[in-house]
Amino acid sequence: HVIGGGDALVLMPTGGGKSLCYQIPALLRPGTAIVISPLIALMQDQVAALEQLGVKAAFYNSSQEAVVADAVVARLVRGELDLVYVAPERLLTPRFLALLERLQAGPGLALFAIDEAHCVSQWGHDFRPEYLQLAVLGERFPGVPRIALTATADERTRVEIVDKLALKDARLFIS
Repeated sequence: HVIGGGDALVLMPTGGGKSLCYQIPALLRPGTAIVISPLIALMQDQVAALEQLGVKAAFYNSSQEAVVADAVVARLVRGELDLVYVAPERLLTPRFLALLERLQAGPGLALFAIDEAHCVSQWGHDFRPEYLQLAVLGERFPGVPRIALTATADERTRVEIVDKLALKDARLFIS
């Protein structure tokens, strides 16, 4: 569904393979996939595992020195990365949004993966207000599929995720 360009909400238990639901489409679609995650340690682990498999991946977050972050941006602009992991706070900066617009013109954006999507819920224990602003991705990049992923979401939270992220005609996948 995502490979074909559709939006999706994926609900799977921890360790159930959520990452594969965006990593495989990221490799099959043209352009770079942008993975939004609030967890810096998870970004680092995912990138290290992907690099071991020969996947061109990087992260862009506040743990990096400026020279390292700039090198990631340069690789991104040159189309050298399949996946880039970024925290929502970094993604929503005017600089990074402008970079995404530049990427959309070429080399392209494969998809947006919104990990830990339950953070959009004001009823959740780890509500992150930045997640509410991620609907801007659908507004600014309407042709780029978005996949929201979480291990924790009751019916009310699922509806809220789809609504707050403005996922259009999103298919729901529950495992």
